[in-house]
Amino acid sequence: MIALTGHLGAGKTTLLNHLLRSPGTRLGVVVNDFGELNVDAGLVAGQVDEPASIAGGCICCLPDDGGLDDALAKLADPARRLDAIVVEASGLADPVSIARIIGFSKLSGVRSGGLVDVVDAVNHFDTVDRTELPPVRYGAASLVVVNKLDQVPDAERADVLERVRQRVAQRNPRVQVVGTTGGRIDPALLFDPLESSEEAGQLSFRELLLDSELEHDHVHADAVTVTSTGCIDLDALFDLLERPSVGVFRLKGVVAVRHGRSVRNYVVNLVGSAIHIAKAPPRAVGNCLVAIGMHLDVPAVRADLIRALQPVTAPASAAALRRLQRYRRLSC
Repeated sequence: MIALTGHLGAGKTTLLNHLLRSPGTRLGVVVNDFGELNVDAGLVAGQVDEPASIAGGCICCLPDDGGLDDALAKLADPARRLDAIVVEASGLADPVSIARIIGFSKLSGVRSGGLVDVVDAVNHFDTVDRTELPPVRYGAASLVVVNKLDQVPDAERADVLERVRQRVAQRNPRVQVVGTTGGRIDPALLFDPLESSEEAGQLSFRELLLDSELEHDHVHADAVTVTSTGCIDLDALFDLLERPSVGVFRLKGVVAVRHGRSVRNYVVNLVGSAIHIAKAPPRAVGNCLVAIGMHLDVPAVRADLIRALQPVTAPASAAALRRLQRYRRLSC
């Protein structure tokens, strides 16, 4: 589940439509509107089903039973075979409250995919970030997308991005900041699209739309994959998860851990600074880690992954297992 926030007019729906048009993508969409008219839902194109719309105000004002879990439950049905669920919040919603609401949602089978905050490169410092201290919303975000860079003079774009990065880092240095136009970011940065079932050799309408935009895209995700055999050192894995390589936004995979005389496999997911660890399905086999991010130093990232997957023969220590159980409890 990915939360999509941003001030009015920053380009949230534009970014969402870009994701929906991407080949092979199947998204569930929860649209939250401020007011009686479902304006944002009318702008969302290509959804799998009618958006589950939350009416009656911004999402951060919903009561405990305000409908978010009902909307997510509708879209989380495995029969829909969705890649991800996107919650597009009203431009008036508070990202901090949204992150808290989503974080406390206990819907089975749904985990957080981070909070993406969209920033208007032209007006951001006149509308959102206007005080001496940086807004607390920066600390709630996993990824900040500085949109509408095409409306900034070429000579000033790098300075705008750097200014946003510095302000965001004051709240949380782990938050990734990327620049784009038209909300065009690589979907692989946010989720794993299912392979398209369309006939090979034929371009779909969505692919034609995407092809027309490729030369203007500003964000393309890099990916680095490393595998190994045997059981891994839990402490080395956690060191990587807690301090990922520069530019890594997502990290996923399956690892094998020795518990005394037995071996157990775990699914590992990292989004921003959020770590999720769960028992692996019966057929999952370790070890494999995939790092995804922007402008990665591939050799350095590969070296970090190799270190984390270095096989060991000794069982995991009691301290390492306590560390594992702590993360598993937080992942429930």
